[in-house]
Amino acid sequence: MRLRIRAARRSGLRAVKAASALMVGASLFAMGSTQAYAANWCGGGVWVDAMLASHHIHPKKSFEDVNPGLGVECWLNGQWALTAGGFRNSLSHPSWYGGGVWAPEFAHWGFVRLAVMGGLISGYNYGSYGFGHDHSIGPVAAPIVMVTYKRVGMNFILVPPIPSDNLPFTVGFQLKVGF
Repeated sequence: MRLRIRAARRSGLRAVKAASALMVGASLFAMGSTQAYAANWCGGGVWVDAMLASHHIHPKKSFEDVNPGLGVECWLNGQWALTAGGFRNSLSHPSWYGGGVWAPEFAHWGFVRLAVMGGLISGYNYGSYGFGHDHSIGPVAAPIVMVTYKRVGMNFILVPPIPSDNLPFTVGFQLKVGF
């Protein structure tokens, strides 16, 4: 029984990992390819994100606040990006994510920009909202405050609560570097 559960868990995570690997690979290829190709694929720039930590707002139990990980943002233009990556989540499980980012021009003031990210993430118990044999893959939509100066920046991500894992609102901190 345990072997079937592990096999099913791995097959559900493989889909998210494959999508994340495809996005990371495409972005790395765009970074290393000719200027013309990169201009077509990631015209708004490529950013590498380092997930650092998180802060849990009024938690009912203790969570891991150090969440190392790596991700990539491929900006298709000035307002839309594709993003993918992985990190060690607050439950000390590996999480993989992939999705899109919308950062409208009207929400941009100097170094500060408001955005929203939507997509899929693994590593949490989503209950009836999740899929996979153990419901560990589910949707995510999170507002982001982006602070950038030239090619260095910081993302502050407000992750909504996940009640089935008793996770409260969480602020995630990502350091990022543009290429």
